[in-house]
Amino acid sequence: MTYNGTDSGKVALVTGASRGIGYGIAEALVARGDRVVITGRNEDALKEAVERLGADRVVGVAGKAHDEAHQAVAVDRAMEAFGRVDFLVNNAGTNPVFGPIADLDLQVARKVFETNVISALGFAQRTWHAWQKDNGGAIVNIASIAGVSASPFIGAYGMSKAAMINLTLQLAHEMAPGVRVNAIAPAVVKTRFAQALYEGREQEASAAYPLGRLGVPEDIGGAAAFLTSAQAEWITGQTLVVDGGMFLNAGVH
Repeated sequence: MTYNGTDSGKVALVTGASRGIGYGIAEALVARGDRVVITGRNEDALKEAVERLGADRVVGVAGKAHDEAHQAVAVDRAMEAFGRVDFLVNNAGTNPVFGPIADLDLQVARKVFETNVISALGFAQRTWHAWQKDNGGAIVNIASIAGVSASPFIGAYGMSKAAMINLTLQLAHEMAPGVRVNAIAPAVVKTRFAQALYEGREQEASAAYPLGRLGVPEDIGGAAAFLTSAQAEWITGQTLVVDGGMFLNAGVH
C-alpha cells in the first residue's frame, strides 16, 4: 500500500509499529491519508520504518510500551507534530515464554500483563485526556484468538489478551459516545513475533485454516483501517476475529 496523495486530516498513534502487524497497520493508515506516530523499542528499526512509510507523514518515538514516561512522550509528540490524535492502535505486545502455566514464573506473567494490558490502558488514558475526550476518535486494541480460546504453551499470552478484550469492553462503555473502542483478534500472522508457531512447518500450519494460508500484516492493517473509518461509526465494544476461518474447524466433525 502506498500513500494515495490525499490528506484525511486525521492522526493515529500506533504502538509497536516498527515491523510486523503494527507496521502493516501504520502502512494502511498512511495509505488512506492519515498522519501517524509509531512507537517501537529499537530506534534503528523505527527509523527505517519511518523512512519506508514516509518521513513527511510519519514520526517515530522509540521506547518501551510499559514505560509510562515513554507513553507520555509518544502522545505529547503526536500533539506537537500534528496537533491531534484521533486514533490509537494498541499493538505493542510480548510473549517471552512457552510452556504450561502450571509451571509459569509469576514474574514473567507480570511482565506479560504489564506490556500487553497495562500499557494499552496507559496509552488509552493519555490519548483520552490529550484529545479524544473533547474531540472524539477511536481506539483499536490488537488482541488474539489466544484470548478467546485455550492456547496450549502460550497461556500467559492468552490470559493477557483475554484481559485486553475485557479492557476493550470497559473503555467502550466509559468513552461512549465520543470514542469508539474495538479489538481485533488475529490468528497466526506471518511476522517475526509469531515465527516460532509456523517456522519450518508453514504448509502444515496453513492446513488448519479453511482459507488455506496464514495471515499477513496487511490483513490486520485492513481491519484496523475499517474500524477507525466512518464506515464503522456504529461499531463499538466488539472484537473482530480475523482468523482465516480457523474457528470453523472447531465444530463437530
